[in-house]
Amino acid sequence: MAVFTPLRDDQVAEFLERYSVGHLQTLKGVPQGTENSTFFVSTKQGEWVLTLFEQGEFEDLPFFVDLLDYLAARQLPVPGPVHDRDGVALQRLAGRPALLFPRMPGSHPSAPNLAQCVALGDALGRMHQASQQFTGKRANPRDLDWLTRRHREALPFLMADDQAMMSNEIAAYEQAFVGVELPQGAIHGDLFRDNTLYDGDRLGGIIDFYNGCSGDLLFDLAIVINDWASDAAGDIDEPRYDAILGAYLVHRPLTVVERELWPVMLRLTALRYWLSRLLVIHVDPPAHDITPHDPARFRTLLGRRLDGRVPPLPNNAR
Repeated sequence: MAVFTPLRDDQVAEFLERYSVGHLQTLKGVPQGTENSTFFVSTKQGEWVLTLFEQGEFEDLPFFVDLLDYLAARQLPVPGPVHDRDGVALQRLAGRPALLFPRMPGSHPSAPNLAQCVALGDALGRMHQASQQFTGKRANPRDLDWLTRRHREALPFLMADDQAMMSNEIAAYEQAFVGVELPQGAIHGDLFRDNTLYDGDRLGGIIDFYNGCSGDLLFDLAIVINDWASDAAGDIDEPRYDAILGAYLVHRPLTVVERELWPVMLRLTALRYWLSRLLVIHVDPPAHDITPHDPARFRTLLGRRLDGRVPPLPNNAR
């Protein structure tokens, strides 16, 4: 259960009085999630999502609010936070930072079809095009510096072959990216299938921006491809790959350097999730009683990417 701080109807009814969203009708805790408490709220005026932040860097919350406001104002499919009657979005409820969002339509795609992949690539391309002008800054908490520093903590829990793979990969990344400047902007940082909502083939919303940060746009794109365009064995599904990238490149063509580093970035982002999941299991257990994600999926993905099984990138669309 992802409701770590229970709320009563009367608490939420009083909370909603700060907004112009109508009076509380129903309140329901959302079981999915691993970090924050989430509730579905309904009023006569609409459906809403109430989030209480249980952990993390609370000082980063204004960055997320500003980013979502910025993207929503540019007609991107993101839930812009609801501001109260005084124009304030970030609130407190039950001793926790709290945000209220409009509830986006749809459900998570477990096996996205090509139309859904095109919709995702199109939205991500537009988001990256816009986010390059976003002035807010938050360092990427899972960048190469983090990988270099934290991977040593995971090595004692790995077999010798995996220790060598991880250490060799870190060394390869440090060499590949030294002195390289890639296009920067605000990124989602965790754009897995379960952070999207689809109403049929229509992308209803991109959600959960709490890994959002400033960083390499290519990093964001590689996370998407490793999740959305990989089959159960970790191999790339070429039709999905081409659908996402073809739609993306219409809005943001890749630079020559990005194209050269694309296979390496796919490996780096696979290792990023392999390492973060290992650390949750062995080093940094979650604050709440939840089941950690299995790291094996991303160990498999990294192995496939090291086999060189990466299709060529589509041509830039302009």
